[in-house]
Amino acid sequence: MTTVYLNGTFLPVENACISVMDRGFLFGDGVYEVIPAYGGNLFRLHEHLNRLKNSLDGIRLANPLSDSEWETILNEVLESNRPLAGTNNDQSVYLQVTRGSAEKRDHSFPEAVRPTVFVMSAPLPDPDPALTDCGAAAVTLDDTRWQHCNIKAVTLLPNVLLRQQAKDQNAAEAILIRDHRVIEGSASNVFVIKDGNVLTPPKSQQMLPGITRDLVLKLARQAELPCKETDIEEALLRTADEIWLTSSTREVMPVTRLDGNRVGDGSLGPVWKTIIALYRDYKAAVRQGKAQ
Repeated sequence: MTTVYLNGTFLPVENACISVMDRGFLFGDGVYEVIPAYGGNLFRLHEHLNRLKNSLDGIRLANPLSDSEWETILNEVLESNRPLAGTNNDQSVYLQVTRGSAEKRDHSFPEAVRPTVFVMSAPLPDPDPALTDCGAAAVTLDDTRWQHCNIKAVTLLPNVLLRQQAKDQNAAEAILIRDHRVIEGSASNVFVIKDGNVLTPPKSQQMLPGITRDLVLKLARQAELPCKETDIEEALLRTADEIWLTSSTREVMPVTRLDGNRVGDGSLGPVWKTIIALYRDYKAAVRQGKAQ
């Protein structure tokens, strides 16, 4: 039985209910985070909570909990849902904060309303070996989302529609293009490798500041790989030696086919092999409690 947290109470997921007047349900008026936990240890918790605060600030909603309160709740949910002994204890934690429930449906912010706070966790499998061993297919699509993609809002319908377009074309992800520039994936950040240089778009309101993205940059710099946060033109994407997609659940996924064409020579690239080895070492350290 899965245990969740809802507004101060830990309870079975089937007993967790919110009002139909909740602004998250009516307007998508809320934000969220997804945090991996390896061996029961939360992955880069400080960075995730800082991004949560930035998202809350972006929608003008006060953080309902302190960092220590968040950590206590997240760890209790993880412990409550710990798998049976001898099985993998990797989980993915989802937390969501909405502006809460008001007496009437009104676009403007209600006064004196308590935010809705929800936390759940689920087993986190390793990335699909078929993709990490052979590489994934991606397609390019026009970025049709709103102008504040740096806010991790629950209003994800444009992302859902873009991801489904990719799935309809037998691709794992859509790489989004705006004004002939690479922005990000529908649920990932994008890296391009050209002549040994590790390139990724700079942070802006047009993209989500990925926690895994930042870690990959850190690991690449520690390995003394040339890195740069820079605008990436669509033409450069199409001539890349390697393309990667990064996210908390997909980790560092290599793309070997783009719009039906090979990326580089169509095989897993040497720079990706260097980075994924470092990433897996870091992940193992988190599992052992030696890193966050």
